[in-house]
Amino acid sequence: MEKWLLYSEIHRLKRKGFSINKISKKVGISRNTVYKYLEMDPMEVAEWMAATKVRSKKLDPYRDKILNWLKENPDMSSAQVEDWLKEHYGKGMQIVGEATVRRFVKELREQYHIPKVTIPRSYEAIPDPPMGKQIQVDFGEIKVKDMNNQERHLRFISFVLSNSRYKYVEWLDRPFTTRDVLRCHENAFQMFGGMPEEIVYDQDCLISRDENAGDLILTVEFQGYVKERGFRIHLCRKSDPESKGRIENVVGYVKKNFAKHRVFTNLEKWNEQCLRWLERTGNNNVHNTTKKRPVEVFALEKPHLRPISSTINFSSVDTASITRSVRKDNTVRFLSNRYSVPLGTYKHRRDNTVYLEIKNDQLRIRQSPDGQVLASHKIDNHKGQLIQDRQHTRDRAKGISTYMETISKRFNNAEIALEYLEKVRSNYPRYIRDQLQVISKAINKNDQIANQALEYCLSQKLYSANDFFDIVDYLIREGGIMHESSESQDQIKPANPIDEAVLRAKPEVRKMDVYMNVLKGGAVG
Repeated sequence: MEKWLLYSEIHRLKRKGFSINKISKKVGISRNTVYKYLEMDPMEVAEWMAATKVRSKKLDPYRDKILNWLKENPDMSSAQVEDWLKEHYGKGMQIVGEATVRRFVKELREQYHIPKVTIPRSYEAIPDPPMGKQIQVDFGEIKVKDMNNQERHLRFISFVLSNSRYKYVEWLDRPFTTRDVLRCHENAFQMFGGMPEEIVYDQDCLISRDENAGDLILTVEFQGYVKERGFRIHLCRKSDPESKGRIENVVGYVKKNFAKHRVFTNLEKWNEQCLRWLERTGNNNVHNTTKKRPVEVFALEKPHLRPISSTINFSSVDTASITRSVRKDNTVRFLSNRYSVPLGTYKHRRDNTVYLEIKNDQLRIRQSPDGQVLASHKIDNHKGQLIQDRQHTRDRAKGISTYMETISKRFNNAEIALEYLEKVRSNYPRYIRDQLQVISKAINKNDQIANQALEYCLSQKLYSANDFFDIVDYLIREGGIMHESSESQDQIKPANPIDEAVLRAKPEVRKMDVYMNVLKGGAVG
């Protein structure tokens, strides 16, 4: 809201008896700002507005440069302007926020009439494929409220016959697996009463692993299904939703017309409601493009579909769960999160493929489709998270204990040695591994002398690896003998020669009576 209008509105509400708090909420500003406007008179507001128009801005020193960029590149975004400023000026540029750059660029565009140019994509109307030739498939997701007003994350797969626009939708309250996708295909074919020659997909990880210059690399599970059913597949380019317009429209239609504002009770009822919605609305309403009801055109298209055999037994198709590769850090990526597997699962230059299985809200990671479960985690609905089982992390405490036992066994009396090492650990808990390495290095010098050093350290209570190392060094130099200090060794030799008579001289010692006499005021005798 423009400042003058804001000033007028605040004073109008105040005259009507609104409290400061009510005014603040109504106009969308803080209470302190409301107080500031109420304290100003119209002249002060006018002067204030004039001052704000001419005040300097942080990006004024770069105005000409930014203006040239915008003139040369009218489609340049404010985010790119910010990046170029950092690139060209680096630390010399004043610290500014994204919003500051965005406002500054907007003002320059308005002031110099530089509209942001967008390069429109050229579209071409494509005739509908012949009846029975093509189905388009895509996935969608939405968050809805349940009966307890809790948010639920639901996902769905949608199918649409490209000619008649007849639709089928199926929902899950968890992520889809490849097995789920294949089961939904079978359900859709049963619903349509046949299958097409070709199916168009997005490049979803459940269906394709990669695209090599146009050559599709399908997942093993989906490849087996395609081979058994015998339809052709066409994958749209990544990040190109406009190339599959029919199904994109269906996904948006399902979200907005069926799911939005609907209360979730349970998955079975939700799917039943969706089927009734398809019958009532999704397939019954006149289509905006064809101007026909999908259900009526479908009656003509159905005979053109290829007949299907009985429902496939998925055990005859390689329909193991989603495949993933174990990363170097012994984690597996799933839905933008990382899930841990036991240490050592990753093998350098070997096949690190694992199989993911979804059961309710649990993610199971298997070594083979029906093999041992390596890890089981609760699925996290957030993104960018590391979900880690403590059993999969390195037990550092256990590693230290094993290390201590290994070192203690290198002494003649392993039990006493272990007691000594525990004392060292107590003194240096944070550096115990370093302490053990120093002790191990000392033992390597001479294991027999190390036993003598251990006895001496225990007797003198020297619970330090450095002390132990020094004792070993000393014993090696002295031939394995720890010398006791003697009176002769304790004598200090004078730096300069002194008469031995002087050294042997003893000072006179007065009797106690002399000092008592002095204290009483007498003279020294």
